[in-house]
Parts: sequence; C-alpha cells; structure tokens
Amino acid sequence: MTPKDLGFYFPAEWEKHKATWLNYPHNENSWPGKIDTIYPSYHIFIKFLADVEVVHINVISEAMKQSVYYSLLMIGTNMSNVHFHIIPTNDAWTRDCGPAFLLNRNDDKQKAIVNWTYNAWGGKYPCDLDNEIPLKVAELLNLKVFEPGIVMEGGSVDFNGVGDVLTTKACLLNPNRNPSLTQGQIEEKLCNFYGVDNVIWLGDGIEGDDTDGHVDDLSRFVNEDTIVTVVETNEEDENYLPLKENLALLNKVRLSSGKQPNVVELPMPDPVIWEDQRLPASYANFYIANNTVIMPVFKCEKDNKAYYILEECFKDKTIQAVDSTDIIWGLGSFHCLSQQEPELKSAKDVE
Repeated sequence: MTPKDLGFYFPAEWEKHKATWLNYPHNENSWPGKIDTIYPSYHIFIKFLADVEVVHINVISEAMKQSVYYSLLMIGTNMSNVHFHIIPTNDAWTRDCGPAFLLNRNDDKQKAIVNWTYNAWGGKYPCDLDNEIPLKVAELLNLKVFEPGIVMEGGSVDFNGVGDVLTTKACLLNPNRNPSLTQGQIEEKLCNFYGVDNVIWLGDGIEGDDTDGHVDDLSRFVNEDTIVTVVETNEEDENYLPLKENLALLNKVRLSSGKQPNVVELPMPDPVIWEDQRLPASYANFYIANNTVIMPVFKCEKDNKAYYILEECFKDKTIQAVDSTDIIWGLGSFHCLSQQEPELKSAKDVE
C-alpha cells in the first residue's frame, strides 16, 4: 500500500511545527569567495526560528558545533530551542535533501518520512552525504520510512495540505531527474507519496536558478485556496515572459476542492548580479515558521512592497525581513535552506 492509501500526507507549511531542520553551511564552493559574508544573516534566521520553535542543526564536527553554538549565543538566540546533530553533509540546502515529513489523517499519532532520491539538481554537484540525511533523521527519530525510488527535491513542490501541490514542468520533467518516467507517472508518485489529489503544473523558473525551475522561487500557497506568485513588470527583463505565462496558468487552474485559487501577485526584486551572474533572487523564497514568516530582502525599494503584501497574506503572523543579498550568491535563500517537521495533531511529540 502507498503512503496515501495508509492515510499519510504532507502538511501545509503553515501547520504547527514541532521543529525546523537545517544543514549548517560550510561548502565554500556554494558561495565562492564570500561564504563568510552569509553567516550574519543566516544566524539571524536561526535566531528568529528559535524564538518560535525548536531548531535542529546538522553540523559536520564537534568543532563546528562549538563554534556555531557561541556565534548564536552572542546574538541572543534562545539556545534552549537549538539542538545540534553531527551528521555529515555536502551542502546547506535542507529543503531539497532533508527529510520530507508526513502525518497520518487516520491516526494522529503517526509520523513518517519519505526518502526521495536526491541527485543535486540533475547531477550538478556532489551529494552522496546529503542523499543519506533522511534516513539518518528517521533513525534518530525512530520514524517509518517510505521509499518512492525516484528523484525529487523539496523545493520543487509546494502544498496546501488539503490535496493540492504546485510544481513545474521545467524541473520535474527535466530529463536529468527521472528520464524514464512520463508526466503521468510522476503525478502518480506525487499523489501516492505526498498524499495529494491534484497536481498544478507551472512552466519555467526564474533566471539564475540552477535547480531547473523550483516552484519555491515562483509560486507558494499561503492558505488552502490562496497562492502568491512573483511577477516582473519590466518587459525587457528575462523573467518577464515566463512569469507572465505562469500567472496566466494560475488564473485558469482549479483546486481539488473545485475552487479557482485566489492569486496574489508578488513583485520580483531588482536584479541581483554578482560577478556578472544573475542570481535567483525572489521574495517567494520565504519560510513559514510558527507565528512567523521569514522573508528574504535584497536592499531595493521593492522590499517594502513585498513585505506589506506578505503581511496582508499572513495576518496572524509576524513578518521578519532578513537580508539575503549575500546568501543568494549560493543560488537559494531561506526556504531552500530549511525543512519543517510538523507536530502531531493529538499530542505533543515525545522529545
């Protein structure tokens, strides 16, 4: 029987978290020439998380653990909510390689992990250690593991928790992922292992995105029937046409409920360029934590406009804007760096 047959599903990100999981950044190749510049913003990200929930951080050594502990302590982080695990990693992109947690609709005491295969966005980078992370976390938490046997990354999908998933053809149908599978077969895997009923396909991703078009830079559910989607108003910009096409698609789709989603437009920031490379800066790469939404900002006038739009979308949460101008040199931001662990519905998880 599939996870869906057994009642398992992937909760929406705004559902109550037990914790957030992170892989601490250490790979200089991901931020060539400037990895040291990312830590102030990354540590503020952790501080905001630890204010509202438990944070699990995978580090590669005891020495790293001690260093990170004191760096976080020095900025006033609630260290009682921070837990370290010595788990070897290749890189920091926990959204894509970390554990995908499921809850069970039929048994509110069951939690499980889906162990998708991770190939670093089509074999672009070393990933042997990262591919082992879900199994290591499952062992640590003593959770059941489901094995779909196909490549999938967490940033390529976004959920409303009631049957719908957003994704892109540019990523999931790319031959560097699962070349032997048809679109229909991939939909079947999504439905069976994430517990969804309806797959909403968008088109191309944004310029500079080396993931081949992850949806978490494009369009995100903010509640069960509302989607925010980034748009570009400059017709000369490379993102103008693909984002216009994605907006048109969203305005035509139906949710599993039969409703047409409410679509809220979110601006794109001004282009962020480093060493003549266009970076995938997007306000859509926000992370929804307990009582808080942490959004990336890029030192431009559009930061405030995006802030107020997200504030209107999340009226029950505090929006925390954190500078991502240096972090985005790694080609991802706060959503890419994190993975939520949902809390069981009936009772607190056993620590």
